[in-house]
Amino acid sequence: MDRARHPFSGGTTRRRLLQAGALAAVPGSLLAVGRADASAAAVDYPAAQSVPASTSNYTASSRPSSYPIDYVIIHVTQETWADALAIFKNSAKQVSAHYVVRSADGHIAQCVREKNIAWHAGNWDYNTRSIGIEHEGWVDQPEYFTDALYEQSAALTASICARYGIPADREHIIGHVEVPGATHTDPGPYWDWTRYIRLVNSA
Repeated sequence: MDRARHPFSGGTTRRRLLQAGALAAVPGSLLAVGRADASAAAVDYPAAQSVPASTSNYTASSRPSSYPIDYVIIHVTQETWADALAIFKNSAKQVSAHYVVRSADGHIAQCVREKNIAWHAGNWDYNTRSIGIEHEGWVDQPEYFTDALYEQSAALTASICARYGIPADREHIIGHVEVPGATHTDPGPYWDWTRYIRLVNSA
């Protein structure tokens, strides 16, 4: 498979996949073998719940030794929290993110271990060098961006930045829309970047 094209840089976009709706996860016996390791049961961020993505939906790696981790990329699911998690579990979807943050209470699911490469950015180079965080909601519905979502996501991002030496600024904490070649608008005009970066730096 051409990794430079496939995870979200070709004709099928991540948002289109997320908007397609959640399907039941394929049984483990039907999953592709060798595309990613099966060590997704643990978490890298202690406050997170492990909800592993299908091993068909990310690339096994040994970051940061294989690739440096330079960015945190902020996404909005365009789906409910539960449906986004179900999509990541579906081996046919070819999409994942490292984390998903729930709107109502800021609860965090970890779907892909940080050492592995989630397929979220639409740009293979950025996939290899970033942690992707999805946020439950829609770009045109700011009511989903609750205090709890901002606060818990910012604490997660602060932890990631501290662990990998990523500067906690807008050059390194970016929206999906800012990834070169992006065809997405998330997190959209209602995402409060000033507030978010302040929370990251005060976490």
